[in-house]
Amino acid sequence: MQKKQHTKTFFLTGGGTGGHIYPCVSMLNELKNKGYESIYYVGNSKNPEFAVISNLNTPFLDVPVFGMPRKPDLKLFKWFLLLIVSVIKCMDYAIKYRPDTVFATGGYVSAPMVIAANILKIPYVMHDSDAHPGIVTRAFSKGARAVNLAFSEANRFIKAKKITNFKNPVRDEFFNISKKEARAELCIKDEFCVLVMGGSQGAKTINRAAIELVKHFQNRNDVKIIFQTGKKNYDEVLLEFGKNSYDKIPENAIIRPYFEKMYLPILAADIVVSRAGSLSISEILAAKKPSVLVPYPYAAANHQRMNAREIEKLGAAIYTEDADLTGKSLINAIEGLMNNPEKLSRLQEKASMEINENPTFKILDLVLDAAGAAEHLKPDTEAL
Repeated sequence: MQKKQHTKTFFLTGGGTGGHIYPCVSMLNELKNKGYESIYYVGNSKNPEFAVISNLNTPFLDVPVFGMPRKPDLKLFKWFLLLIVSVIKCMDYAIKYRPDTVFATGGYVSAPMVIAANILKIPYVMHDSDAHPGIVTRAFSKGARAVNLAFSEANRFIKAKKITNFKNPVRDEFFNISKKEARAELCIKDEFCVLVMGGSQGAKTINRAAIELVKHFQNRNDVKIIFQTGKKNYDEVLLEFGKNSYDKIPENAIIRPYFEKMYLPILAADIVVSRAGSLSISEILAAKKPSVLVPYPYAAANHQRMNAREIEKLGAAIYTEDADLTGKSLINAIEGLMNNPEKLSRLQEKASMEINENPTFKILDLVLDAAGAAEHLKPDTEAL
């Protein structure tokens, strides 16, 4: 059956980090699945969002704004001028393309478009991924039609007409692919599987501990270690196993710089060791996995620590400070869970309670409602 095409126009905005980009990507994909074609992405062409969106056949509207400097110097003055220029550009984009609504994921990249939406009285919906919402979300939430927060802890920082806690949007694969299917894709059988990941760029503290973990379990046929090193650190990690040669990597380890289909190792694992970025946490919870969370200590506004503490409070994760993570401490944590099935089961049970359906569809409902298009989510009763 041919998709029904709709005439509404949507602006999506957010960038700089995955936590701002990928919720927009999820919204973009679902809007397209619903038959909407008039979709524009507002971001900085010098940021990662440009490459991501360029691969999705979606018009990209550039704004030159960058992160606000913390010191009152010439950089701050330049930032202020570029913010004004960016707001004017966003107003021009809005007048030209006439969006019915704007979906903004916070961060400095989204600020100009949100300011323009306020000036031009364009309805907008905001989404914030962290336990401590960013400055842009806090500053402009009051004028939003709705604000979705991934963590209920964030509610106290927000004043908005409508606040929802639908978590972060995640890929459909987390709900459509089983652990058994994921393991088959990665050639993993019945081994106890530990996934260690530090994000697409890697994390040196986690990597050092992971190298020791791989070496510790290298002679265990009943254990499989999946280790994502990050693209920048891959060669350095390989050297630890013998002159950049795959031949020296233990047979029970899968070591990659990055997984394009990251959902596969997450779904295949029994335990996940990870940084505490909000999207990583959401994917871990969607896969119903217990985790060891090691927040990045220099994250803006300390948000990774806050994210990790919230999941620890839920009883779904073990919290470990970056400064406390060593090979020995990671080995002890993993063996402690392997040797205590009841504790591991409790962590998994708590993780399983958090995300049972893809939040993308509920957030999409907010966006369509703001655009006056929510009726398209309802069944076509005339066709029944």
